[in-house]
Amino acid sequence: MLASYAVEHSRGRRYPEPTHPYRNDFQRDRDRVIHSRAFRRLEAKTQVFTRRYSDHFRNRLTHTLEVAQISRTIAGQLGLNVYLVEALALVHDIGHPPFGHAGERALDAVMGKHGFSFDHNLHALRIVEDFELRYAAFPGLNLTFEVREGIIKHSRDYSAREFPELAEYLLDQRPPLEAQLIDITDELAYNTADLDDGYEAKLLTLEQIIEGVPLFAQLFREIEQRYPDAQKKLQFNEVLRRMLDRWVGDLIENTRGQIQQSGVATLDDLRACAHRLAGLSPEIEAERRQTKQFLHRNLYFTPALEPEKEAAERIITDLFELWMTHPEKLPGNYREKAQSEPLARVVCDYIAGMTDPYIYEQYEKHCG
Repeated sequence: MLASYAVEHSRGRRYPEPTHPYRNDFQRDRDRVIHSRAFRRLEAKTQVFTRRYSDHFRNRLTHTLEVAQISRTIAGQLGLNVYLVEALALVHDIGHPPFGHAGERALDAVMGKHGFSFDHNLHALRIVEDFELRYAAFPGLNLTFEVREGIIKHSRDYSAREFPELAEYLLDQRPPLEAQLIDITDELAYNTADLDDGYEAKLLTLEQIIEGVPLFAQLFREIEQRYPDAQKKLQFNEVLRRMLDRWVGDLIENTRGQIQQSGVATLDDLRACAHRLAGLSPEIEAERRQTKQFLHRNLYFTPALEPEKEAAERIITDLFELWMTHPEKLPGNYREKAQSEPLARVVCDYIAGMTDPYIYEQYEKHCG
């Protein structure tokens, strides 16, 4: 049973299609995302750590699957449309370029020199609208309005004045709760996952985490008392499970409380609400923020990762400048696109779609 404020039916697709005999619209969207080339490429895109450290660490694909699992659990508890939530979770990172956030910053910087910018949400929309070519009847994946809206609105609000090309996506209204959830579950997933991978990579010590993350320290003392003979790594795992469970449980209860306090009863009420309703309580939000700040201070900007970030910036910058100077070296389909679109955008699209291994190949081929 769906809650009265959940998304029950879609407003439709850009290109009308007949209904499917045994899958609803959002199940079909989920399946289209999973079978897309862009989704498969996430397996070879960095989340935080490259494979120099281990094959066990998260990449964009495994992170995406974790976000989808957490999001489905929360959606089920809140009476939301689980299929829409799953589709949004699976597509939420599809627009990221190679080399993780370092790659995104580098690509935005080189685009800035030509009067443009790079936004992974807007790039994701371009992917599902234009770049994926799987159907004879229409370009892109022809996803429902709700999934396309959620791609751009799940993590931020866009102004119709600054982004007139997005006006069709109800920019003056809140996105449904199904979309609001995704940004928060994304944060909860990677905060705990990055502690895990940082510890496995030996870039974070247990002592560092205990000292820098108060919630972790409190839970670790409890786990040591309960499992005194367990290996430290297993005690560590138990703490992370409890952290994530605590945060997810709070997100469910606090969002439920926010809905009740707001008086929202329908999807139209929710869209007209002055603020987003999905969120953590102040106490738990403070815990999440402390954890994220710890990761920024001790992991994301650790000197050990600097060489890879510098390499990412150099590779993206050099290749971008190469193809801007010598567009004849672009693949044929991109040269064709450059006849009707700004060259900088075309080069950006080409680089953003690459996996880490492929962009290394291109760098070696063109730059030595």
